[in-house]
Amino acid sequence: MSATSAYLEGLIEQCGGFSRFQWIMFSFMIYSKIAVTWTMMMMTFAGAVPNWQCGFTNQSIPGTNQSMDVNNIYYIDKQCFPPENMSVQNCQEFKFSDGMSTVVNEWRLICDKDWIASTVTTIQMAGLLISCVTSGHLADLIGRKPTFFLSLFVLTILNVAAGLSTSWQMFAVFRFLLGFGIGAYLTVFYNYLIEFIPAKRRSVTIAFPSWAIWACVFGFAAMWLHDWQYLHFSISVLTLPCLLMWWILPESFRYLVTHNRVDEAKGVIRRVAQINGKPEPDMSKMKNLVEEDLKVDTDHKYTLRDVAQAPQLRKCTCLLGLAWMSCGYGYYAISFGVQSLSGSLYLNMFLLSVVEIPTQVSSYYLTNRFGRKWVTIVLLLSAGVTGFVVAVLQISDLEMKDALINWFALASKMSVGVGWGTLIILSTETYPTVVRNIGYGMLNSFARIGAMAAPQIVYLNSHLPGAMYFIFSAVMVISAFGLFFVQETNKKPIEDGIVSDKRGDTEIQVFHGQTNEAFDTKL
Repeated sequence: MSATSAYLEGLIEQCGGFSRFQWIMFSFMIYSKIAVTWTMMMMTFAGAVPNWQCGFTNQSIPGTNQSMDVNNIYYIDKQCFPPENMSVQNCQEFKFSDGMSTVVNEWRLICDKDWIASTVTTIQMAGLLISCVTSGHLADLIGRKPTFFLSLFVLTILNVAAGLSTSWQMFAVFRFLLGFGIGAYLTVFYNYLIEFIPAKRRSVTIAFPSWAIWACVFGFAAMWLHDWQYLHFSISVLTLPCLLMWWILPESFRYLVTHNRVDEAKGVIRRVAQINGKPEPDMSKMKNLVEEDLKVDTDHKYTLRDVAQAPQLRKCTCLLGLAWMSCGYGYYAISFGVQSLSGSLYLNMFLLSVVEIPTQVSSYYLTNRFGRKWVTIVLLLSAGVTGFVVAVLQISDLEMKDALINWFALASKMSVGVGWGTLIILSTETYPTVVRNIGYGMLNSFARIGAMAAPQIVYLNSHLPGAMYFIFSAVMVISAFGLFFVQETNKKPIEDGIVSDKRGDTEIQVFHGQTNEAFDTKL
């Protein structure tokens, strides 16, 4: 590890470690996640199809599934056209149930328009895909704090705008823009938080099941409000107080150090120490240490090229990217494809999320005890094995196969969901501060590629049983194998700079090469 990384890690401990300031920031960040969770999950409700009927007028009423109202309009359940023996050829009106109000009954997105709701979801994911790359560069260019609060501002304003949409085309545009806000938030969230947390406590950021909890609450909120517009407005109302934290939370001092803004970094450290009730640490050696160790070039703007040119980072990006793509595919494929949770839409939202909570809570102990890398490998292998069992069951003729499919599919969902969480902490600790958001944003983009492929594979599975889970099992096992070649990051100070040693035409990238003795010598 570099001397500066060890020095900054020591400053966190001197300021109180995981103390009052860290609890304030952690609590705020967990609450703010309601904005991105509800916005991401919105289409699970807004795109739902309520019960509907095809209405038409005719003199005769063949069959028993038609009913006549006082206006002599006859209705057939969920059928796009009247029976062939009717005198009319098309539905004259569509009647939706009053149980829920979604964009489907708002703009009648059924029959020849039934592709629109799923396409809107894909458009939103495309926004995330683009945002994860651009916001990663933005966070490393202008800072973690501005990017993070910009994402919250976008989610606050655009959720109101989306709720006021007057056409599905207008709604789709706002969902695309909301995808940018979601991507920016997800890209900077963990990086902003862990840069204030000591190494031994960093896994708490993924152990607390904030996403699962807010997803469960979303199910209850949808059941209570029953209206896609009210849900959009409620997101804005709940997110608005988060913007006030701009005047409380500081910029990451690690970001400031790596951008040669040492005086500002010292001010942040003093503030953290003061809130934690600790004396101001000695920072007299910081400037000299940074200049010598990181060799900061204030004119250099880090990009994805810096990641690609570093052999170790390039290898890690490829291996981690494969795992992120697999998790993105697996998580959303199971969410869209599990048939075990039939019945109430609201109950399904709750159950699909609550299954992740117990294991995710235990991941704090597991990742600290056995390491981020090994826990992730085990979870991905578990997802692969249980997914393979589901695939075999789907093509078998067992009498109890439906019940078994349900249980093993939920086990796969739990494994890949928690495994993705431990993969996040492994990924954020792998990249040095100067390119952390760039690398993390790229990994998020890989995940969105997998997520965009998921609905198509689910559709394939309906015609070719077992296909989705065979593919899922294969990518999980391959990803787990690839992670064997990634360095463990458990209880190690996170790196801050890409330190290079020029030897002729060879450039050696140093990430964990320096020892504590080297650090003591420099001090």
